[in-house]
Formats: sequence, structure tokens, C-alpha cells
Amino acid sequence: MHAAPRRAGCAGPAGHLDCLIDEPRTALRGVAVLCHPHPVHGGTMDNKVIQTLARSFVQLGYRSVRFNFRGVGASQGQWSHGVGEIDDAMAVVQHFREPALPLALGGFSFGGYVASQVCARLAQTAPAERLVLVGPATSTFEVANVPDDTLVIHGETDDVVPLAATLDWARPQSLPVVVLPGVGHFFHGQLTRLRSLVTQAWGHAA
Repeated sequence: MHAAPRRAGCAGPAGHLDCLIDEPRTALRGVAVLCHPHPVHGGTMDNKVIQTLARSFVQLGYRSVRFNFRGVGASQGQWSHGVGEIDDAMAVVQHFREPALPLALGGFSFGGYVASQVCARLAQTAPAERLVLVGPATSTFEVANVPDDTLVIHGETDDVVPLAATLDWARPQSLPVVVLPGVGHFFHGQLTRLRSLVTQAWGHAA
């Protein structure tokens, strides 16, 4: 496996943002910034799905950057109802992005909403290479329209974000959704499958 993550940080619009960096053992292919689930409901950068995404990108040769939104862990500030959290993610992207390398974005649940909005903001000036959304919070937040090569993964029996909400969001975009049968919101027992889906999708696109 890879080395233990390195703690880092950067300045955010509401103060210091606490980050963890996972480095690949191979040549650096890009940088992936990953957004965790809802801060008010216990979401942190140590969430198992976010850890799985980090390991997936490290396996693909990316430097994976996880961070805590404002008010979570050692990150300063207070919950900003999903508005300031987009600004937090933008600050992390601007700090850790390598101009000569591709940028990937990823997010789980609320973090999927944030990642989609960051992708939309970057689209006109410095677009991300690709985006992965796992169980995006389509029923509670305004998840942005995304590029047609976005990888969207959702559990069939998700009881936090109904699959129907994500299909309704994806349908007008003609966007495929990978549905895992019998799987709930937190992908219990399915993290290895999730990791494989991400690495296979990026491997095919390489």
C-alpha cells in the first residue's frame, strides 16, 4: 500500500482548513481534491467513502487531497449552509492544484454537491479533468450539471438520497448512473467494489 497520509493545511475564506495528503508511489499523474459528506451530520475527511476515493486515486497515480470543511475538526469557521463550503473547496483546489497536471474532483453525498459546483465554477477558466460523484445529494442541494464523462455511482436502496432523485437530476443531461443493487447510502461492505469502479473508469480514460 501507500504511506500514511500527511497532514497539511491551507488558508480558506473562513480561516485555516485542515487537510490530509496521500501521495502515490508512482510518478505523479495528477491531483484529486475530494469533498466529504454533510458537516452537520458527522461528515469529515475521515469518512470511509472519502478514504476509499483517496486510495483509488493514489492507486491511479494522483496526489489525493482530503480536507475538512469549515467548522469541522481543526478547520476554522462555521457551517455556511453549503455556500461557504464551495468556497472552501475552491480554496483547497487553488492551493494544491499543480498547473502542469490534471485536476480530478470527487465528492460523496453533500460533498458531491460541492464538487459539482466547483467543477462548474472551473469550467470556463481552468476545467477539471474529470469528476466522480458518489451518492450525490441531489434531493437536498442544487447539484450542478456536470460534464458527460462524469462518473456517478449510487446505491439502489439509498435511504438518505433516493436513487430516483439522482436519476431525475441525471436524466435531462443524458448522464449515465452506475447503480449498485441492494446498496445503501454508506456503501457498507461495498467499498472494495466502489474502489474498483473508480480505478477502472479512470484507467479506461487514461
